[in-house]
Amino acid sequence: MEYNCGFTNENKWFRYRAAAIIVEDGYVLFAGNEIDDYYYSIGGAVHMGETAEAAVKREVLEETGVPYEIDRLAVIHENFFADNQGGLKGLDCHEIAFYFLMKSRGTRELHSDSYTQGVKENMYWLPIAELDKYKAFPTFMKDYLQNEHSGVEHIVTDERI
Repeated sequence: MEYNCGFTNENKWFRYRAAAIIVEDGYVLFAGNEIDDYYYSIGGAVHMGETAEAAVKREVLEETGVPYEIDRLAVIHENFFADNQGGLKGLDCHEIAFYFLMKSRGTRELHSDSYTQGVKENMYWLPIAELDKYKAFPTFMKDYLQNEHSGVEHIVTDERI
């Protein structure tokens, strides 16, 4: 059995996550499902004893059905948010996520058949230039993708209401 790197303590929840930035022809890939009213980045919890690189490759394959390769580590994201729906309802959340830029494949074709906690996930290619028109998390993605970057960026986001 795999154990996620995370824990809950009273009304606080912490998770270590690995996520992918997948860009093809001016679009970035996000996931969504039938329950939540927003889009979210491809990725998931790092398992105990698993590297972030292995976790992002596993998660991307599980969610897209495609074995993307890693280009480089792009962003270390400290994310604070209060979840108002799903399994984390009412929890004060703190997440550390490593975002990896994945190598382009030159196509947006996917073979997705992904489920998270029994809920069907769908993949969405959102136009980078219009990301602000979508309720998509992390919120830093549009600004990040519209600028050139060479090293690893450290981004802190506080979405608590």
